[in-house]
Amino acid sequence: MKSEIKPGDKVRIFLSKDEYEGIFLEAPKSEKGIILLKLDSGYNIGFNKKDIFNIELIEKGSDKQEKIVLKKDKEKPNIAMIITGGTIASKLDSKTGGVTPLENPEDLFRFYPDLFSKVNVAKVEIPFMKASEDMDYKDWQKIAKITEGLLNDGNIKGIIITHGTDFLHYTSAALSFFLGNLSKPVVLTYSQRSIDRASSDANLNLKCSALAAISDIAEVMLVGHASSNDDFCYAMPGNKVRKMHSSRRDAFKAINKKAFAKIFPDKIEILSEYNPRKKINIRADTKFEDKVALVKIYPGQNPGILDYYLKQKYKGIILEMAGLGHVPAAQAKNSWIKKLKEVQEKGLIICATAQTIYGRLNPLVYSNGRKLLETGIIYLEDMLSETALIKLGWVLAKTQSKREIRKLMLTNVAGELNNRLEE
Repeated sequence: MKSEIKPGDKVRIFLSKDEYEGIFLEAPKSEKGIILLKLDSGYNIGFNKKDIFNIELIEKGSDKQEKIVLKKDKEKPNIAMIITGGTIASKLDSKTGGVTPLENPEDLFRFYPDLFSKVNVAKVEIPFMKASEDMDYKDWQKIAKITEGLLNDGNIKGIIITHGTDFLHYTSAALSFFLGNLSKPVVLTYSQRSIDRASSDANLNLKCSALAAISDIAEVMLVGHASSNDDFCYAMPGNKVRKMHSSRRDAFKAINKKAFAKIFPDKIEILSEYNPRKKINIRADTKFEDKVALVKIYPGQNPGILDYYLKQKYKGIILEMAGLGHVPAAQAKNSWIKKLKEVQEKGLIICATAQTIYGRLNPLVYSNGRKLLETGIIYLEDMLSETALIKLGWVLAKTQSKREIRKLMLTNVAGELNNRLEE
């Protein structure tokens, strides 16, 4: 290999029978003896140095990237973007073999200029750059406060929030409660594959998000691939959505409720009712009690786990129950009946959701369910577990009255409860 060849240069690699062109990458330290190349397709390929006959320099790379100027078209509506991190705002780090956050928003716009085909990105906010698994309620509050200001800006027609996928549905649920009755669309979107990959889903997601942001759908919604193909996206309710696959591009699905719309790159097809945009000022309600937890029930589970949460001064627990709303109850050794009564008498709020995901709870069908209901548990019908956790923290920040907590948890505040289940 020629010594003057550096990462970023365009090269041609010669093997015994084949040759490849692409951008020379710096291989991770863990991959000794490997040469990495980014092909024109966007995919990366590795070669053993011993298999390479020659590397020919085609063109020197440049450390300086052309500065992207955000051009404004008076004929296009203005939107704002809040960039928070995640795969959609990451690119390959050739030193580690993983992905690393983009250094500035221009990098995102450089890869996806189609975002500007329908809208002007008039404002860009970057409150932090975090993977979604590193976020907590303080980050949700920060996003909500920034969104509040943008919603009240008369020059902005809608907001796009880019976000990591793993805990995206927690953030979308939090914003649905924090922001309340919206005046404009708040669109969260994502990418399962980084923007420097040819198979990245970011391009379609961003184009569809732009249309959602200027639509009449004044909701907190999540916009992403409807299938593994690059044909259209779904706009889904922010607190009725869940990540259902670890790697597919259509990872998110609306649960127990229809999507608001199908969104193609050039049109929107409405599928269900939504709140229309309106001229009102928004005031974010972001108070949150973080001493809440989500506990998944399993066979033979010892109810003594609840004592830990009491000792740690937790205020509320979401129990993700089996079936129609069951926990071990018949056998004296691991029956939860006595312990549930005890911890609730000591002030711990216990709510129930279904670990089946689809469907709703009904504790009246079986005798064990009826016994559990008598302990004072609040059964949350078809509410998703993640949404229930967020709502409980939001409600507990408002009141400590068990009666008021029950009333608020069973009140349909932001579309989190659905009387008629839909797919």
